Order: sequence, then C-alpha cells, then structure tokens
Amino acid sequence: MPRKVTAASRKLAPAVTTRVREPKPETPRDLDAARFAAILDEHIDSARAKIDTVLADIREVTAAAKDTPADDEHDPEGTTVSVERANEVSMLAALEASLVELLDARVRLDDGAYGICERCGEPIPEARLEIRPEARFCVACAAASRRR
Repeated sequence: MPRKVTAASRKLAPAVTTRVREPKPETPRDLDAARFAAILDEHIDSARAKIDTVLADIREVTAAAKDTPADDEHDPEGTTVSVERANEVSMLAALEASLVELLDARVRLDDGAYGICERCGEPIPEARLEIRPEARFCVACAAASRRR
C-alpha cells in the first residue's frame, strides 16, 4: 500500500542560496593617487598639529583652574574656566573625529577603494576630494543624507 504524502509530512530541503559578491569599488583610474596621498598626508599632519595645540590649551586651562577660586561662575572677567575647558574638549573631540576620517580615507586610498561614493558607487568628483579629501560620498548623496 503506497504511503500517503502530505505537506506536513514532507521535510523540505533548505533552500540553497549563494551569495553573490559585489565587486569591490575601485579607485577611478584617472585619479592621481600620488597627489591625493600627498593631500591626505598634509591634512593628517595638520589635524595632528591642531590636536597637539588643543591639548596644550587644555593643559594650560587646567593649570589656570588651580589658581582660581572654586566658584568661578561669578567671575566678572568673562567666561568661566569650566566653559573654556568644555569648549577646548569639544574642539578636541571634533579634531580627533576628523583625524579618524582622514586616516580611514588614507586606508581606502592604499587599498584602491578611494574616490568612490559609498552610497551610489559613482566616482566622487576630484574638486570635492581636493576640498574634503576624506569624503565618502558624492555631493548628491551627501546632500540627500543631510535632508533625512
């Protein structure tokens, strides 16, 4: 007697899926990699110098705080030492974030994936890369992300 097969009794084989690898974005061939390496290195050096300056300013403000009374909120001279220190720390955080972006751009350049928009995959115009060598997105995609 043949066995009755129902949908519930059938074991379905797992679907075979193959992952198609997307091609790795490549730096446009007409992009002068050596020139942009120099631009990135210059920006990285500049960011590091600014970070050193801000760190020195923070040390100076911190040392100055030792010479001021604990209650500097009512200082008739102007901004408080606490506000100055907060501003310097905020500036330091922004500079460090900028340095990370520049270092990431340098890695992309070294890996051959520099100058390609991470959103649409189109080349980023050289004029944009000259101004913002750490740019990850073309102008259109960057503007679209700001509107969201």
